[in-house]
Amino acid sequence: MSYQFKREPLLAEEANTLCQVCETLEEKLIIWTLLDTGLRIGELVSLTKDNILWQEKAIRVNGKGGPYGKLTKKRVVPLSERVMRLFANYFAEHNKWFIGKSMAQKLVRKLANRAQIMKPVSPHVLRHTFACTALQKGISLAALQKVMGHDRLATTQIYLNLTDTHLFEEFQRKW
Repeated sequence: MSYQFKREPLLAEEANTLCQVCETLEEKLIIWTLLDTGLRIGELVSLTKDNILWQEKAIRVNGKGGPYGKLTKKRVVPLSERVMRLFANYFAEHNKWFIGKSMAQKLVRKLANRAQIMKPVSPHVLRHTFACTALQKGISLAALQKVMGHDRLATTQIYLNLTDTHLFEEFQRKW
């Protein structure tokens, strides 16, 4: 049996703390967008003003994979109100993203340290946190699969592996 590394998503309080330590527009753009959309870091840093569907409150993403190689798989991802406001402010003055992949990864780690989160935090952990939070809020697995850009439902089902802490947290909310 092969072992699969499971990233542990942030708890709700950790995600909130991470959001609260963001001081600049750029920090909020990275953290809030990753937590509210589940984008891959490569998808995030390749965003331009043209990717924003302002009327639909969504973004058009060129995701990994697809029939013709890298970045040919397209999908639309809904945006939260707070991320829409950030995008409106940022893209009013800029046409493309301000930071590359490795610098964005370093920024996420720096902000996690500032938030005093003791477990490893990366952009992919924030993607995992988004997926688990969406499932906890009741989004269907099929809808999550589409938002995440997964070809196979089995890939999306990985996010069903909630930790005991998440399980108890959800149970307390529901009861």
